[in-house]
Amino acid sequence: MNPSAPHAELIAAFKRAQADAAHKSGLVQVVAKKGPRAIQAAIETAAKADKRRDSFAKKLLALGVILTD
Repeated sequence: MNPSAPHAELIAAFKRAQADAAHKSGLVQVVAKKGPRAIQAAIETAAKADKRRDSFAKKLLALGVILTD
């Protein structure tokens, strides 16, 4: 399947959001030694990144684009 330009841009945005979500989820482990406030902030940031990723995935699904890893 050769996605059109708008689809390609949305797919690229999804892939960036996916990478960002994975990175921020990993940061939770890094800040674990810094205390509960740092952990909570990292968890909230990771949750926002996950939500952003899921939003892009939902938009792509609505356009009929199915992503496989």
